[in-house]
Amino acid sequence: MKVTRATFDEVMVPNYNPAGMVPVRGEGSRVWDQDGAEYIDFAGGIAVNVLGHCHPELVKALTEQGNKLWHLSNVFTNEPAMRLASKLTSATFADKVYFANSGAEANEAALKLARRWALDKHGEDKNQIIAFNKGFHGRTFFTVTVGGQAAYSDGFGPKPGAVDHCDYNDLEAFEKLISDSTCAVMMEPLQGEGGIISPDADFVKGVRELCDKHNALLIFDEVQSGVGRTGHLYAYMGLGVTPDILTSAKSLGGGFPIGAMLTTTEIAAHLKPGTHGSTYGGNPLACAVAEKAFDIVNDPAVLEGVLQKEALFRELLADINNKYHVFSEIRGKGMLLGCALNDDYQGRARDFLVASADEKLMCLVAGMNVVRFAPSLIIPEEDIREGMARFERAVATVANAK
Repeated sequence: MKVTRATFDEVMVPNYNPAGMVPVRGEGSRVWDQDGAEYIDFAGGIAVNVLGHCHPELVKALTEQGNKLWHLSNVFTNEPAMRLASKLTSATFADKVYFANSGAEANEAALKLARRWALDKHGEDKNQIIAFNKGFHGRTFFTVTVGGQAAYSDGFGPKPGAVDHCDYNDLEAFEKLISDSTCAVMMEPLQGEGGIISPDADFVKGVRELCDKHNALLIFDEVQSGVGRTGHLYAYMGLGVTPDILTSAKSLGGGFPIGAMLTTTEIAAHLKPGTHGSTYGGNPLACAVAEKAFDIVNDPAVLEGVLQKEALFRELLADINNKYHVFSEIRGKGMLLGCALNDDYQGRARDFLVASADEKLMCLVAGMNVVRFAPSLIIPEEDIREGMARFERAVATVANAK
């Protein structure tokens, strides 16, 4: 059966508006469409393809597990899930892991766990959840309510209650909001969809201290920032602050759907049998692939390489900006970078994305004013330089059309 981009409009729900070209094959940081045109991938499936496309070690892990065991109900456990959980707990603050299929599901589990912990330990009045404006935590009704973007949460009827927001990096506003009624604070240790915003050191430490003062759990949503993306295995490791609950997905599976919630033994005890679950969560296929991806990323040479690649990106972006004067700053850390547009180009991030696609470069936006890059952590230097040459041509197109 032959399908084209027009087929999408015929048979798919219109909540997406995908590009005109249809990718059919990927290798490393390059992708080919139905017509055989080659693209360089600076998008990484939105920070998912942590090792690029079709990494041979991941293909091998998937094939080997695919010949053994695909799915079991959670009446049983399985070896890949236990091995992956053991590696996650060995490498982080956590003692216990819950597996899901996505970042939204991992965040849903974290929020439900926090509410259950507070109810069990402190009673029903300790139920407030605080999160931050422009945050993003998923598309379930609970997580989209906690995410501080009305455009995603409005229009679906009454929302889950006792959820409040304040501005990211505004410790004074946060201090006024938190109280002994707060059960949990959810934050990204590097805001992704909100514009690639790094936390001030004083802010993130202040949030931790105020959570301790009011006996509230601190949840770090590391769905986008985790698994090597910032040059640390998890972003919290570079901030000097440890959360009570951490969520991971995207890069964790290297492209295979998986999510995880990590926490301590004491907190985990409040999700007793029957309180939460997932049919596919922790399935052998996903965990086998994720285990291999985690093994490859959790290597000092790979993590150091992320920071070296960041330096090259920043150098080449500075060269482009010196010529065309379109960015006010380059934000972010490691292989999660945002080019914030200056006053002359406000609201035009999508123009840069479209022009990049015309030059055979895949990139992203983060809101209307930030062009976002989230490529493979092991993208070769030659692909970075070629991708940046294409990006420069895209920038020139937008700048010259002004």
